[in-house]
Amino acid sequence: MKTFAWLIKREFWENRGSFFWAPVVTTGVFLLLNIMGIITFEVFAAQRNFKISSLNINQLVQNMDAKNMANIGVGIDLAMMSASSLIGIVLGIVVFFYCLGSLYDDRRDRSILFWKSLPISDRDTVLSKVVSATVVAPVIATVCGLVGALVMLLIVMLVAAFHGVHLWTLLGYAHPLRTLATMVALIPVNLVWALPAVGWLMLCSAWAKSKPFLWALAVPVGAGIVVSWFSVMGVFNLSSGWFWKHIVVRSLTSVFPGGWIEGGKMTHINMQGFNLGDHLDKIIGVGNAWSQLARMDFIIGAVVGAAMIAAAIWFRGRRDDS
Repeated sequence: MKTFAWLIKREFWENRGSFFWAPVVTTGVFLLLNIMGIITFEVFAAQRNFKISSLNINQLVQNMDAKNMANIGVGIDLAMMSASSLIGIVLGIVVFFYCLGSLYDDRRDRSILFWKSLPISDRDTVLSKVVSATVVAPVIATVCGLVGALVMLLIVMLVAAFHGVHLWTLLGYAHPLRTLATMVALIPVNLVWALPAVGWLMLCSAWAKSKPFLWALAVPVGAGIVVSWFSVMGVFNLSSGWFWKHIVVRSLTSVFPGGWIEGGKMTHINMQGFNLGDHLDKIIGVGNAWSQLARMDFIIGAVVGAAMIAAAIWFRGRRDDS
């Protein structure tokens, strides 16, 4: 157990820039851009004598019905979660290239010879990299997202207070604790969703003698083109759309958090009596998110991802390119 913990620490030390500083800098840039946008709006409004009356705002708030108040609260919740969206994109890019180079780079620079001379199994080495990609990096990114969410809430409250809106009234509409808990609860869901891509990328990293990126991209895309060609020619009754969605896209992009959200749930919204909070709960609520783990594509993807990770361990023990 101590050896495995040291292996994870090694991965963090060697990838501190991408694991730690990338989400930290992204959070700082996101908050800076929001502050600059707010200042720009205030200056623009002052230059054109566009004044927002605090009395009118408070009257407007007081005259809102329960559903409109709930939608305002969800809007504040979304503002809190907005930082994590940008951080998630950066996280996906970091994990993608980390997995691609995780087992290839130490063969390229021959450092694998040093690590194989130590009493460390290939299984522990590969699994430490899997944990780093699916747990360590997402946890750090989530912590940055939580900090960004709290700062965004503070910014929204300060701007509202500047225009005469009572802070506690505004805070009463939002659900900051639930929002923060949701961001944390999504970590294991994104972990399971990412397993096929992590397994495929690490398998390419362990197997390819050169250019693992091209192999990782060319094999699924090439297979998708062949399946599409068969579908067009009518040779086999194959669904090319299903293959591209569940094989090609999943094997390359599921390292990005939130890819499991089904786009179809965002359509056919009845705007009459629309409650944004109820709609979002059906998409990214903790209960709905955890229920996705029972989806067949989640289960099959996790099994296939675990199989590819096992294959990466096998190749790790037999390919050193020396």
